[in-house]
Amino acid sequence: MVRVLRLLKPFMAILPEISAPDRKVPLNMKILYTGVSLLLYMVMCQVPLYGIQSSTSSDPLYYMRVLLASNRGTLAELGVLPILTSGMVFQLLAGAHIIHVDSNSKEDRALFCGAQKLFAICLAFIQATVLVFTGIYGNPETMGTAHCLLLVAQLVASSTLIVLLDELIQKGYGLGSGMNLFMAAHITQTMFWKLLSFKMVETYRGKEYEGAILSMIHLILTRQYRGLKDAFYRPDLPNGMNVVATLIVFAMVVYLQGFRVELQVRSNRLRGQTIGYPIKLFYTATMPLMLQTALFANYYIFSQALSYFAGSHFLVRILGVWEPIPETTQLTAGGGIAYYLSAPHSLKEAIIYPVHTLVYLVISVALCTYISKLWMEISNSTARDVARTLKEQQLTISGYRDVSMVKELKRVIPAAAAFGGAILAMVSVTGDILNAIGSGAGILMSVMIVFQYFEMFVTEQREGNMSMDAMMNGLQ
Repeated sequence: MVRVLRLLKPFMAILPEISAPDRKVPLNMKILYTGVSLLLYMVMCQVPLYGIQSSTSSDPLYYMRVLLASNRGTLAELGVLPILTSGMVFQLLAGAHIIHVDSNSKEDRALFCGAQKLFAICLAFIQATVLVFTGIYGNPETMGTAHCLLLVAQLVASSTLIVLLDELIQKGYGLGSGMNLFMAAHITQTMFWKLLSFKMVETYRGKEYEGAILSMIHLILTRQYRGLKDAFYRPDLPNGMNVVATLIVFAMVVYLQGFRVELQVRSNRLRGQTIGYPIKLFYTATMPLMLQTALFANYYIFSQALSYFAGSHFLVRILGVWEPIPETTQLTAGGGIAYYLSAPHSLKEAIIYPVHTLVYLVISVALCTYISKLWMEISNSTARDVARTLKEQQLTISGYRDVSMVKELKRVIPAAAAFGGAILAMVSVTGDILNAIGSGAGILMSVMIVFQYFEMFVTEQREGNMSMDAMMNGLQ
């Protein structure tokens, strides 16, 4: 129904927009645009919101911040959550044919992108309002309506800027996707900080470095055998076992990233020439994890909001029971649906509560598998779509005719999408249970996004026939 998009057309005129480049942007300028956008985002992650009265209340996004590229109490409070949620909703609507988009129509494509942008800004307003009026920055009754609206306005304005930065990169000024870039950078920064932070923290054992690796060296040199135990098992700061878990998950991801099926494809124009067409294990890349993260994050926000206003109502308790972590004000899911949508945060917890662990694993695997297969349909990367693309390029799979080529692709592609989604979920849950630094999903996303950027960089460099020296000289 194109009419649904047409109804939004009057709003497009008031939306801020990044115009597409009128010619191909050189690689060195793409790197410059990408770097400046990332720098601006990292600055936003450090600039505090004006008017915060308290930061001791519970954080509904506490376990999700590293994945959403968000930082509490700053302009990047919501991170990429509005963009991710908006994209998920509209792609699902388009995939279900509730909204019909003619990919051959420039106007339809522009309306679809504009609708996603508008919905992302509206979501930012809703999410910001929920966070502010549930007391994350202080008691709203004490602050007053004007004060609360000022905080909401800052969050909406900063989220709009993040949407525009993502649009700037996606329209061809930069490399890849702004959302992927911000997520990978934030995850990497978090891991780097927890591994190598020089910050000294006062603990009941004495002063220790926050960074796990620096702390291991310091504690072993100063406390010897007792220091070795403290370095590997300290419960309140990143420790050596977290480092080991991170290395295990990292090795698993790098190993699995290389799994692929190479189909030999030959050209109908150049007889005798064959090339490999790779079908990767992670066929839909990190999209299943991203959409699952967005779904769970929104659920946590609104479940905690309902608990704040009507926590004793039995329907609200079915959705989620939120209990404070001992000796802190931070809430964690202790019952209801939210409990089974939250990962075990240590191996001990996973063993003590096996039902919770098993249910969460089943939900994650089922959801990621379903999303992966659904995204294959939505993104036009099914076996039939790939066969059509190969045919347009006058390529065929060696030993197969055009008709049987679809059958061969159907044997490989749906299996890769489903199995890849399930493997993503299992590796993510394994990382969470082992308490890997940056979380299992975070390590998966960062490694795969970095791989994607490396491939894009090589492709751009090859197409532009530009050497590394020439490219670096162009940036100077």
